[in-house]
Amino acid sequence: MKLSVVVLISGSGSNLQAIIDAAANSGSYEVSGVISNREGAFGLERAQRANIATALIEHQQFPDRETFDKELGRQIDAWGADLVVLAGFMRILTDQFVNRYAGRLINIHPSLLPKFKGLDTHARAIAAGEAEHGCTVHFVSAELDAGAPIIQAATPIHSDDKVETLQQRVHQLEHCIYPIAVEWFCSGRLQERDGLAYLDAEPLGASGQRYEG
Repeated sequence: MKLSVVVLISGSGSNLQAIIDAAANSGSYEVSGVISNREGAFGLERAQRANIATALIEHQQFPDRETFDKELGRQIDAWGADLVVLAGFMRILTDQFVNRYAGRLINIHPSLLPKFKGLDTHARAIAAGEAEHGCTVHFVSAELDAGAPIIQAATPIHSDDKVETLQQRVHQLEHCIYPIAVEWFCSGRLQERDGLAYLDAEPLGASGQRYEG
């Protein structure tokens, strides 16, 4: 029986598309629903084209984060989610929400964590003179961008790189590694225990698995 994956988005949904495409060839999971907190997010159209259920839950319609997150959880549970995937979901989630889905809530961040948590990661990596930059899929914890890393992918930073060129290469890597992490989880190979990610019962360590492409 395939596991149910629910994806949360705020924008175009290119990582969502990579996961949808991979699901077509997976025996482990299916995308059962997509939620956006923003009207007009193109990711909703991507899901509808793939005959995936969608929901628009606009955060502006709720008095506080707690009430919004409760409604998110209600819809996620209605779809029977085994795994919740944040794919460009531009909201900081409450501790209550994170704890509710602990061990089955993952995110992708555009840096080689623990470097460059937060925003503007590409510009910060260039400004710092880093030799490489990349992206990390990680379990979500209450601390921002601090959950256990699952898998990372890196690209060299070239001397003539601008934010846009580096961002484009990192985005391509995101599309490679996010479906891998989803497949690992849904096939039973990946777990989170005591703040660490385990693949095939072996701890992945501080940086997770390195993707070699």
